[in-house]
Amino acid sequence: MSGRRSRRSLGAVTPADWDRLHALRRMQGIALGLLCFMAVLFVISFSLESRYPWLSYVRAASEGGMVGALADWFAVTALFRYPLGIKIPHTNIIAERKDEIGEGLGSFIEENFLADDVIDAKLAEISGSRIAAEWLTVPENADRATALTADALTAVLNVLDDRDVQELLESLVRTNIIEPDWAPTIGRATATFVEGGHHEAVVSIAADRLEQWLVEHPHVFDNMVSAQLPAWVPSIVSGFVDSKLHAEAVKFAHNLATDPDHPFRATIGEFIGTLGNDLQTKPALQQQVESLKAEVFDSPRVRALAENAWDMVRSALTAMLADPESDLRRHITAAFSQFGIRLASDEALREKIDTWLTTGASYLVRKYRHDLSQVVVDTVERWDASEAAEKIELQVGKDLQFIRINGTVIGALAGLAIYTIATLVIGPLVH
Repeated sequence: MSGRRSRRSLGAVTPADWDRLHALRRMQGIALGLLCFMAVLFVISFSLESRYPWLSYVRAASEGGMVGALADWFAVTALFRYPLGIKIPHTNIIAERKDEIGEGLGSFIEENFLADDVIDAKLAEISGSRIAAEWLTVPENADRATALTADALTAVLNVLDDRDVQELLESLVRTNIIEPDWAPTIGRATATFVEGGHHEAVVSIAADRLEQWLVEHPHVFDNMVSAQLPAWVPSIVSGFVDSKLHAEAVKFAHNLATDPDHPFRATIGEFIGTLGNDLQTKPALQQQVESLKAEVFDSPRVRALAENAWDMVRSALTAMLADPESDLRRHITAAFSQFGIRLASDEALREKIDTWLTTGASYLVRKYRHDLSQVVVDTVERWDASEAAEKIELQVGKDLQFIRINGTVIGALAGLAIYTIATLVIGPLVH
């Protein structure tokens, strides 16, 4: 809604604001009604006092009540605006001294709510780990924690720029994988592999697979040798040679796979060990490895690898985070539940976590308490002066009306007491 703010609404926006406004207007009506009652009572008692002398006491009470009501109306109104629009000095206090009030409120919060002893005492009362343990051990709460985690991670994935992530992955791959020399690293790994005898298992597996393949594919040896023999050699002899060669190959593979002391195993180990040493010491071989690496991992391929990797990871994570029944979310839920159970049963862990939380919270408050209180100061400074007065009146105005009501009652009692004392005590002395 455009236009100026209505003073009658005091800037009420939310339903809670309107409830406060209605309560304020109701109490203002009661205070005003009490003032009007005193005025009517005064008129009646003043008019009939000569006929009914006892009404002088009523007149005195009503006079005091009106004075008290008007004085406290002035005091309350002067906090928020000029009474009757008249610019009397030291009125409209909140609007005129808004910034000073904000600074005072900020200092009050910093010195009384964020003081070291207050923070330490409050943190000592709180056991965040126990609360977390009790909360997480409830299955529904573990599910809620998982849902919140999934939402947070999904939000992070949505915020991340694909190009930035892809460039980061490409940079990591290039810096940590492509740019370092491969040959010395491969050589050291190979030497360690052979020294530990790990190549023996690889040889056994490879020989076993070779034997199986040879048994299943005997036709590979058909005509392998016989095709090289003279034409006059009988075909039965040629077939026998091919079969014999196949059988010897199967036998060799079988013996290599089953005999740990087979001579060829030592030959393989020696070859791999020599290769590992050459990779560490022979510049020519190292250059060959680097050339092969550069050919395989040129820039477009690395970029495509980074793009594909990120696309797959992001798609998979998004799908799993969105599915309440996915393995990822089930694992997260189980982790929360197990963590809650352990927290509930492990007092030492709870004490350690509470110490971390207390130390961290205390450090943050001590370091940033001035900044926290400054938020109040800055917020009040940004408020329009009239708006600030309206906001405060909306919050505390209802309670301030009791000052007007009490002032009316106390004024009436004071007026009655003064008149009674003057009549019964001072009057006889004067006359």
